[in-house]
Amino acid sequence: MRPWHLGNTTVRSPFRLRDGLVALSTSSLQGNLRGREQEIALRDLLGGHGIVKLGSDDTFSVGRKWRSALNKLGFLYPEVSLASGITQSELGPVDMITPNGWRLIRADTVPAMQECFLRALAACYIPSPLEKEYSFSVFSPLRHTLAVMLELERQTGESRLNFIEMALIVQLTSSDNPMEVIVSQVLALRADRLVATNKRHFDRDGLSIVAVQNPYAPDTFYKPQTFNDYADTNLRYLKATGLVQSKGRGISLVPEKHLFVETLVQDTTIPDSVSNFFVTLCNGAALPTDHQDSALIVLNDLLQQLQRRGIPFCIAGKPTNTPADIAIIRFQIESLLSDRNEEEYAMRQSMEWEEIAAYMELIINRRNKKTLANGEEIVVPQSEAPAYFEWVLWRAFLAINSLNNKPYEARRFKIDQDLLPVGTAPGGGPDLIFEFSDFVIVVEVTLTDYSRQEAVEGESVRRHVADLVTRYHEQSGKPVYGLFIANRIDSNTAETFRIGIWFTRSDDKMQLDIIPFTLVQFKEVFEALFTTNRVDVRLIRELLDHCGALRPHHEAPAWKREIERCISHQIATWSPE
Repeated sequence: MRPWHLGNTTVRSPFRLRDGLVALSTSSLQGNLRGREQEIALRDLLGGHGIVKLGSDDTFSVGRKWRSALNKLGFLYPEVSLASGITQSELGPVDMITPNGWRLIRADTVPAMQECFLRALAACYIPSPLEKEYSFSVFSPLRHTLAVMLELERQTGESRLNFIEMALIVQLTSSDNPMEVIVSQVLALRADRLVATNKRHFDRDGLSIVAVQNPYAPDTFYKPQTFNDYADTNLRYLKATGLVQSKGRGISLVPEKHLFVETLVQDTTIPDSVSNFFVTLCNGAALPTDHQDSALIVLNDLLQQLQRRGIPFCIAGKPTNTPADIAIIRFQIESLLSDRNEEEYAMRQSMEWEEIAAYMELIINRRNKKTLANGEEIVVPQSEAPAYFEWVLWRAFLAINSLNNKPYEARRFKIDQDLLPVGTAPGGGPDLIFEFSDFVIVVEVTLTDYSRQEAVEGESVRRHVADLVTRYHEQSGKPVYGLFIANRIDSNTAETFRIGIWFTRSDDKMQLDIIPFTLVQFKEVFEALFTTNRVDVRLIRELLDHCGALRPHHEAPAWKREIERCISHQIATWSPE
C-alpha cells in the first residue's frame, strides 16, 4: 500500500506552524491566500518574521505548502468541494484561522501547544476528503501508531518504536492490518537488523525494497528516500502531541501519559459524515480528559506517580466537579513532574559533557549531524540552529553544576518532553541567566555575524545586562557579567561591549561588564574544565575578570586578539589535580 504521513513534510518542525499562524493572525493576508500573488505575499510574510529562509523559490511553493499544511491540520479553514456535501459557509471562511488555530496561537506553554497538536492529529483520518484515494478503510494514523507501541510494550516490555520500523512497516499499515501481524513484522525486522553486519546498508536495502513493493501507482514508484522523509515527519508530529518522547533514533511512550494513551486508543470511532469530519478538524478533536470519568481516572494515575516519586502535593480543597476543574489540577501535577524531570536531567549533564561539546561543534561548522564515539547520532535541524545554540549553552552551564537557580529558571526558551528546545528565548530579556553563590552570568548568543551583528545585538544585549545588574544589585548585590557568544565576533559589536556604557532613564551612567567570546573559544574553555578535572565556575569568573581588565588598553580588534591570548594562557594554567 502507499505510505501515509502525519502533518506535512514541508514543515517538519511542527511548532513552526504556530509561529506562522501568529504572523498570519496580525496580517491582512488571513483569508486571502490563494493565487500567485498571495502565495508570494505569504512566503514573504514568513520570511520577514524569520520563520523560513527564502533562498531561491522561483515557484513560490513556500506559501502554497504552508497554506496546505495549516489547512490539513485544521488550523486554517480548508476549501471544501461541492462534492463533499458541505458548503463553505457551513464550515467557515476559507483560509481564515479556525478555533483550534486560535487555541494554538494563544497557547503560551509547551503543554498547551502540544494539546492543540494532539487535538489536530486526533481529528485527522486517512483517507479524508482532503486526501487522495487510498486502498484501505478510514483510520486514525495517530491512534494506529500508538496502538502498535502499546502492543510492542505488551510483547516486549518496552513501547519503543525505531525509526526504520516506522519507515518500513508502520506507515505502510492501517487498521485493516491485524495488530499482531504488524508487531510480528516489526520484531522480525528488529531481529534481522540486530545481526546485520552493516546497519546502514541494511536500512538502505530495506528502503529500496519497500519502494518497489509499494508503488505510488502502477509503474510509478516512490524514491526510497521518500519513506525516510515520511518517517521523519511522522515521528516529529507524534512528539509534538506530548504523548511520545525520543528513544534513541525512535520514540517511546511518555510514562506520565501512559494511561491517557491507553484511553485514547480505545476510541476507534470514525467520522460519520464529511461535515462531522471538517467540523471536528477545525475545532480540534475531543480528548478523553474532556469527560469527567476519564479525567478523574487520569488524575488519580498522576497523583500516584507523584507519590511514587516522592513529590509532595495536596489536593485537599481543590474542586474536581468538572473536567475543567480537573484539568487545572492535572496541569499543576504535570508541571511538577516536568520540573522534577528537568532537575534530574540537569544532574546528568556533567556526565554528558562530550556530547555537549559535539553539539557545539555542529553549530560551529554549520553541520546538522554527527555520529558520536558510542555510535549515537546527534542532530541540529538547520531551521532550529538558533534555538539549539541557546540550548547547548544552557546544558554547558548545567554540566558545570554550580547553579543557585533552578535549571528551568536559568533558561528563557521553552523545552519539550525530550528536554529539547521549542523555539528561541522571547524578546524582552536575555537568553540565559545563570546565578551562582556570589555572582551572575547573563548569556546572550547569536548566529548573526558581520556588521548586522552590532545593529541586531548591540543595544538589546546591553539593555538586558543592565536590567539584570539593577535587579541583582537591589536583591543581593551580586556582580553581573555579560557573556556574548557568536561564531564570529564583529569588531563593531566588540567595540560596543568594550565601551560598555548604559544610561538609565534617569540618566544614571552604568558600566557594564560584557565579554565577547566566539563559540570556538567557549568550547575550548568548556572542554578544558573537564579534561583537566577543574570543573569550577570560579575559573570562568576569573577568566572573565582577566578579559575585562584588558578593556581600557585596546580598541576592539586588539581586544579580541587579547581575549584569545588570555583564554589560551588561562587554560594552560589549569592542570589536573
